[in-house]
Amino acid sequence: MIDQKGSLFIVSAPSGAGKTTLLREVRSRLPDVKFSVSFTTRPPRPGEEDGKDYFFISEEEFLKGIRENRFAEWARVHGNYYGTDRHMIESWIAGGQDVILDIDVQGARELKCQYPQSVAIFILPPSWGELERRLRLRGTDTEDVIEKRLRNAARELEEAFWYDYLVVNDEIPKATDQLVAIITSSRCRTNRQFWLLKSFLANFTG
Repeated sequence: MIDQKGSLFIVSAPSGAGKTTLLREVRSRLPDVKFSVSFTTRPPRPGEEDGKDYFFISEEEFLKGIRENRFAEWARVHGNYYGTDRHMIESWIAGGQDVILDIDVQGARELKCQYPQSVAIFILPPSWGELERRLRLRGTDTEDVIEKRLRNAARELEEAFWYDYLVVNDEIPKATDQLVAIITSSRCRTNRQFWLLKSFLANFTG
């Protein structure tokens, strides 16, 4: 167990729920929060940058990382591997930094077990019909891929019940406000103020 001074926020959502857009907004409002960049074996999409959106590595290198216990969590999703660097997030948290992880439900459950004080947030679309509409509006996937994403979404939604918070992304400004409120309020939790309480008690002479 790490010496936790910062908080770990685990954010998951089915494909098409608008998680990427929301996290971009949160990042602009809370620039002091660290965003963990995952490792993946999938190829970059247009506009994605290595080291910013993901660390793009070969399957061989990823499997080597699994053997060396490099990842705090890892999963195979849509035929590609995704993983979170253990040392990076633990060093940030121990240093007092809040960290957001954009993680699928498989990895989220694993991380919640490893870091029980983490805060798990699930992003919901306003309706099933809206989720399907958003996936089709992308215009980047074939019908088979869309159907696969919808089947995966149904399974992911079943996992949402164990998350600490649910945020419905109907309107981006409203959903962003809710995400920011969750993060900022967590900074007032007793475990985050433990060191402050100790300093008060150490100086108490009454």
